[in-house]
Amino acid sequence: MGELVSIIMPSYNTERFILQAIESVQKQTYQTWELIIVDDCSNDNTESIVQPYLKDTRIHYMKNDNNSGAAISRNRALREAKGRWIAFLDSDDIWASNKLEKQIDFMKRHGYSFSYTDYEETNEAGEKTGIKITGPKRITQRGMFNYCWPGCLTVMYDAKKIGLIQIKNIKKNNDYAMWLKICKKENCYLLDEYLAEYRKGRTGSISNNNYRNLVKWHYQLYKYAEEMSSIRSIIMTGRNIIFGIYKKKKYVKKTINK
Repeated sequence: MGELVSIIMPSYNTERFILQAIESVQKQTYQTWELIIVDDCSNDNTESIVQPYLKDTRIHYMKNDNNSGAAISRNRALREAKGRWIAFLDSDDIWASNKLEKQIDFMKRHGYSFSYTDYEETNEAGEKTGIKITGPKRITQRGMFNYCWPGCLTVMYDAKKIGLIQIKNIKKNNDYAMWLKICKKENCYLLDEYLAEYRKGRTGSISNNNYRNLVKWHYQLYKYAEEMSSIRSIIMTGRNIIFGIYKKKKYVKKTINK
């Protein structure tokens, strides 16, 4: 059977994509999992689309009383999680069918408590763009503060060693806020295989916002989530920009689709 994996899936107005995300979980070669979907008061047909899938008793669907943001939704799902292993999949992304199996094996073999994998980008229609993203083999606490190297859809951690993670209610970068908390306890290690697909460019996605907003959200992460001084937050935001440029040069690969 294996140990239980709790999969955290916040959702807001993803009626066009959420079934692909759910089905990529159901197709996993590792089948001991629970999927916790927290709907942040979607005003589309997300709820009715998900309902038939609740026949699978491993899938749990809950809805926030008010539209509260991804941080609150992830916190709620994490409080409900019963698994030893915690994994993350946003409702517009998908996993390779062997993602959980390979990542758990990788972590157990090496005794790791915190890991991530490579991933590929797709456009809004789900077509691969040829862009592949990897990262450092090991991310220390200092390295994680420099930049958010892991893609949220690739992260897994051992709740037995890390414990319950809860983050402050910041509008964006709330996944990064989680990694900063975890990296204070354990380093993060890369499983160097492409095991997930990230849908980039969807309306409302952080990747679809302008540069000024990205800088603002990074500052707020350090200032409010990490409670740094204003000057320190500015310095860390500047470092983040520099390492973001470095990541694009070293860890983002563009291939030619044929």
